[in-house]
Amino acid sequence: MGKSSPLNQLVLFLPLLVCWFAVVAESSSRRPAFLYTRNRGRCTPQYWSSRREEWPKMVPRMAAVSRVFGSRALERYRWDLTVLEATTRNDDVENPYAGLLKESSAALLNSYARKGFPYSAWQVKTLVIQAMVSKQAAALQAKRFSVANQACD
Repeated sequence: MGKSSPLNQLVLFLPLLVCWFAVVAESSSRRPAFLYTRNRGRCTPQYWSSRREEWPKMVPRMAAVSRVFGSRALERYRWDLTVLEATTRNDDVENPYAGLLKESSAALLNSYARKGFPYSAWQVKTLVIQAMVSKQAAALQAKRFSVANQACD
């Protein structure tokens, strides 16, 4: 009786195997397959920074952010920061003003280049200036622009 048969071992191992597959299946349905995913839509800041498409003539790549968004932008951003640099920023996770600049730059480009984009160019510029009053306002407006940029195509 001290020996266990292979059938007894299989009976004990099978429920553990089924539970393991159930846990793996559920956890994989909650998170993406890759650790890093990148939205490759045609309206995102990443797309515009890739230079795959000609930029609208109203917003040259090397235009200074302060010239595009107005003098209030000088209070938050470098005077020589370009719109192209703004779309390539990666410090937007912890800095709501950087996120606002990144998403609003893409939104401005989309307002000129994409028919049916929910914001016009003057709305984007006005909303950026209004959102610069606080970190909370900047984060909220950045999120709104991000949603519009991601939904656009």
